[in-house]
Amino acid sequence: MWIYLLVYALAINAAGIMMMRSDKARAKKGRYRVPERRLFVTAILGGSIGIFTGMQLYRHKTKHASFYIGIPAILIAQLILLGYLWGMKVNG
Repeated sequence: MWIYLLVYALAINAAGIMMMRSDKARAKKGRYRVPERRLFVTAILGGSIGIFTGMQLYRHKTKHASFYIGIPAILIAQLILLGYLWGMKVNG
């Protein structure tokens, strides 16, 4: 089961990085953008590392408080949840 979660995590985070890259490129060209809601949903569904990495790599959305506060908050919450679940596996 853990291997499926790992594959999922890799895929959703890769998607998050690609979405940030695409949105930055579209912003530079004045084209239709990736909705912020979609970026946050991707983060909440496990892609917070990818979205955060994309923010840093592409210097994108780094001045928006909802992103520079919200994405790390989601990431921290997910790490706490992962630690809790890992603790249950080890102890149970």
